[in-house]
Amino acid sequence: MTLHGPNREFDHLCVDDFLPDLLAARCLGTAFESGLIDDFLARETASPEELADRFGADRRGMALLLDQLLANRVLVDRGGRFGLSEAFLHSLSYRDLLELKLELANFCAFDVLSLFPDLVFRPREFAGKSGFYGLFAYDRCFERSEEAVRTARRWMRITTVLTKYEARACLKYHDFGGCRRILDVGGNSGEFALRICRSHPGVEAVVFDLPLVCEIGSAHLQAEPEAPRISFVKGNALVDDWPGGFDLVSFKSMLHDWPDDLAGELLARAAGALRPGGTVLIFERSPLSPGGGPLPYSLIPFLLFHHSFRPPGFYADRLRALGFCRVEIRKIDLEMPFHLVTGTR
Repeated sequence: MTLHGPNREFDHLCVDDFLPDLLAARCLGTAFESGLIDDFLARETASPEELADRFGADRRGMALLLDQLLANRVLVDRGGRFGLSEAFLHSLSYRDLLELKLELANFCAFDVLSLFPDLVFRPREFAGKSGFYGLFAYDRCFERSEEAVRTARRWMRITTVLTKYEARACLKYHDFGGCRRILDVGGNSGEFALRICRSHPGVEAVVFDLPLVCEIGSAHLQAEPEAPRISFVKGNALVDDWPGGFDLVSFKSMLHDWPDDLAGELLARAAGALRPGGTVLIFERSPLSPGGGPLPYSLIPFLLFHHSFRPPGFYADRLRALGFCRVEIRKIDLEMPFHLVTGTR
């Protein structure tokens, strides 16, 4: 479980402080959707009556919303006039992440409320029924229809925003400075490669992913200064030939999507794409630890993948079986446990 308060290692995790439960999150979502948050940013303070009149809202309804935002420390009361708290203003430094987590948690709540027994007792049936699982339609990424593009862009937005912040932990605990060529398998929009290249000007990266994902990812990066150092290779990593000669092959939040045998096959293919002395890097969420206490509402989207996240020893054992040496595991606390597994060919 993530740390809360001043002892947190990564500051962007402060957004979770404002997503403790369903009602608090729904009230905050309503404040964003209605424009109330932006109104406070523009005017700083306002009375409940002013806000009700400005938004054409029922006064008792506005009072309820403000009261709950006050209880969640989004607002402070300055003598009958409300304004955004300093802590919440700070969280808006990560507004894209905060709004994404709000959207995801509120969307996934429907799966939890209606399908939780399936998640617990019948995970295969849950996967077939889940609306959230249905967003990740990888099988549609070989076609070029408008619907396929719209669907891919929706789930790629989710993974891109999460990766933008999660990459900070990986960059803190792994030195990419010795690499010249990196292959990011299942690299999605190229956001992970972008963060590496931005931190290390000598690195060139290749993103290997499905055709439609590569097209959308290339467009995502085209305006970035690092774009000339990031290329995309379209293909199916389980079937098609991989490019080779890399110093590092990375799997960021990718291997949990595959059953054990196919995850092992992907690692074997990664070994073949490395030059001698090269490194495989795996950065994934770990299973939730028992005894961690009640889960905050913000973790609902990741709870739905509870059966997919593996302990890091699975990956370490597979790397050793493939002949990798200096296999290391580092555990990192973000909003939930992560692990960073590396091995040298």
